[in-house]
Amino acid sequence: MPKHGKRFRAALSVVDRSKRYALEEAIRLVLDTAKAKFDETVEIAVRLGVDPRQADQNVRGTVVLPHGTGKTVRVLVFAKGEKEREARDAGADYVGAEDLVKKITEESWVDFDKAIATPDMMGLVGRIGKILGPRGLMPNPKVGTVTLDVAKAVSELKAGKVEYRVDKAGIVHVPLGKASFGPEKLGDNARALLNSLIRAKPAAAKGNYLQAISLAATMGPGVKVDTLGVRALAA
Repeated sequence: MPKHGKRFRAALSVVDRSKRYALEEAIRLVLDTAKAKFDETVEIAVRLGVDPRQADQNVRGTVVLPHGTGKTVRVLVFAKGEKEREARDAGADYVGAEDLVKKITEESWVDFDKAIATPDMMGLVGRIGKILGPRGLMPNPKVGTVTLDVAKAVSELKAGKVEYRVDKAGIVHVPLGKASFGPEKLGDNARALLNSLIRAKPAAAKGNYLQAISLAATMGPGVKVDTLGVRALAA
């Protein structure tokens, strides 16, 4: 196994790996261990009591984090006419139709973070599905990126709307923001995400739904969170 550096070992020494901390305490501990020379990203990992192999237990959704993620999101919109103007006015970075499809096809250009499309554009966008799909860039009505309300979709993505989806191991990974946000903003973002996950609980999921939660900064150790306290969010 690779050896951890001195900074990581020092951070690990202040984390009790057998303890599950209250959410606020866990966030403070993560920030105390974020000692890198850059502004580290704080990520949350939530293991859910679902079987992702079953279609009726596949947890997927979106949530607007109150304080964003600290990342500038480059948004591309496939639209024409009035919807093209709406997208530009809302702050979309790239807007177009056939011209964008041609650029993506011929140049393998994917210099953007999120893509939105009006419903009438999906026949055109489908031609580049093999390029966008594997990169998680394909517009999807389930997460609000295939819509006629392009202005709202652009504004939400710019404001910090994130998509989450349970992986094959039953875990959801979501960035909560930067260490520089401080405990209050990160706490607000964490509660918004956890509330959304609780609301997204599939009816077919039985037993303990929130099985494990951990927080970590980019270069820091994981800090376990007490799930009992988090479940109170659903009350």
